[in-house]
Amino acid sequence: MTNMNLYSRNDKMFVYLNMFLVGVFTLSTLYPFIYIAALSFSSGFEARAGNVVLTPVDATIAAYKQVLSEPAFWRSYLNTFIYTIGGTLMSLAFIIPGAYALSRPQLYGRRFWNLMVAFTMWFNAGLIPFFLNMRDLGLLDSYFGIIIGFAVNGFNVILMRNFFEGVPSSFEEAARMDGANEFQVLWKVYMPLAKPAIATIALFCIVSRWNGFFWAMVLLQDQEKVPLQVYLRHTIAKLSDDQEFSVTLIDAPYSVETVTAAIIVCSIIPVLLVYPFLQKYFNKGIMLGGVKE
Repeated sequence: MTNMNLYSRNDKMFVYLNMFLVGVFTLSTLYPFIYIAALSFSSGFEARAGNVVLTPVDATIAAYKQVLSEPAFWRSYLNTFIYTIGGTLMSLAFIIPGAYALSRPQLYGRRFWNLMVAFTMWFNAGLIPFFLNMRDLGLLDSYFGIIIGFAVNGFNVILMRNFFEGVPSSFEEAARMDGANEFQVLWKVYMPLAKPAIATIALFCIVSRWNGFFWAMVLLQDQEKVPLQVYLRHTIAKLSDDQEFSVTLIDAPYSVETVTAAIIVCSIIPVLLVYPFLQKYFNKGIMLGGVKE
């Protein structure tokens, strides 16, 4: 007897309905990616005519040739890797010891400091004060400003703190009996146990940094330092406003739409390659520390 035979008729209808709704939701989530990929491989004429729906029409890689031939694209791509890798490492360097300190019962004023971290999740100084603060610190138009300015997120600190609080105290007690100090307890006891939580936070940081757009556009004026997302915005504005370029597109195998789609596809490939390696830790990292026995 199969598992479905154990369900009543109403239960089966409920399961089928759930499966249908999940399928529709999955398709609605995947369709934008499928459409952008199909658009990037279609000819400029078919893209402008709106004939692309699910598969490439009059398939060509002309848009990718145009994108990959631009030195500014590769420069912005490199900048994005610098901001993503450097920013993620910087975030972990602050979040892990900070969360460990907040998880310690012996921390003086522990409740107050935890409240201050949670407070930042609801309130902040605002856009203009933040910009003025970055300007006064000399962090405008610099790689370090983008990396350090967004290093700590209150949610990530609390997530890591909850994991540390869920680690049995017997592990720490055993380490201290062997003569371990505070740094050794963190490095040799908590860090190895925290791999799922660290991988989860690292994934959050990677996606946030890779997709960073608004503040990079505001804080960076030097086009040599802009990330890929800002370069994409500048490219769309430039191609849309350039009348001479629009004239050349009449006979070109690509268009503004296909070039834009090609840049978008290139921008999401690294995240798609990294995610499968971290996904196995993701669900476990989110749940650990959420329930205490």
